[in-house]
Order: sequence, then C-alpha cells, then structure tokens
Amino acid sequence: MKIKTGILIVLKKVILAFCFIYGFDLIASGMNLFIPLNFITILVVSILGLPGLLALLGVYFILI
Repeated sequence: MKIKTGILIVLKKVILAFCFIYGFDLIASGMNLFIPLNFITILVVSILGLPGLLALLGVYFILI
C-alpha cells in the first residue's frame, strides 16, 4: 500500500512540474522567455517546486 502511495506522490509532482513549466512558457512567450520541457527541467521543478522554476529562469538569464 505504501509503494502505491509513493508512486502517486511522485507522479503528481511530475505532472505539476510539467504544468508549471508549460504555464510559464505560455505566459512568458510574449517576452521571448522559454524554458524547454525536457527530463532535466521537469526533474528540477519536481524536486524543488516553484523555486526550481525560478532557478531555471535565473540560469536562462545568466546564459543568454
């Protein structure tokens, strides 16, 4: 029973991370900001949450 609950929690975090990144890309597309949807970015946002999304945005500004 605990394994099933753990899998659901991880799946929920991954789906929420996907929605965060996709929503940000929709909102920020007018400002030419883009965070790609790939395994690494979804993993970072899944683990760190909204601060992870802000960290990816900061990395984007530093590299570009």
